[in-house]
Amino acid sequence: MKLVKGIAIGAMALALAACDQSAYGGGGGIDKQTMGTVGGAVLGGLAGSQVGSGTGRLWATGAGVLLGAIVGGEIGKSLDRADRAYMGQTTYNALESGRSGQPVQWRNPDSGHYGTVTPQAAYQQGNLTCREYTQTVYIDGRSQQAHGTACRQPDGSWQIRN
Repeated sequence: MKLVKGIAIGAMALALAACDQSAYGGGGGIDKQTMGTVGGAVLGGLAGSQVGSGTGRLWATGAGVLLGAIVGGEIGKSLDRADRAYMGQTTYNALESGRSGQPVQWRNPDSGHYGTVTPQAAYQQGNLTCREYTQTVYIDGRSQQAHGTACRQPDGSWQIRN
């Protein structure tokens, strides 16, 4: 169960990281699928490393890297720059001012891809405001869903928390 939660958090981290246009913006010759695969592997490994202990932690980290790479590659391959821009803006708006339990939808009219972000009630963690959320992305009629927690940083950005 912890592994599934860790992978879901890693996938969500990837989805929000994919919103960062600077990571995908010129690309320096790296295509979006490669960037998604690498980003997913890194984030999946980080999420997996938070699960288990001893050799179980090593296994969870490896599984996180593998599953993160698969999910990241699929999302990176399927979502174009405009999709990520729509998703990123909607994610920020939902976390910043969305009503708890109410999905906020984004849609790219050019690609037909769309999704929702559903924030939950905000709460304080130390000096940060945090929110749990669910993000669902629909690509060619198939949905991918992830759950996570993000905390608002002093600079106004939202950072994924495990």
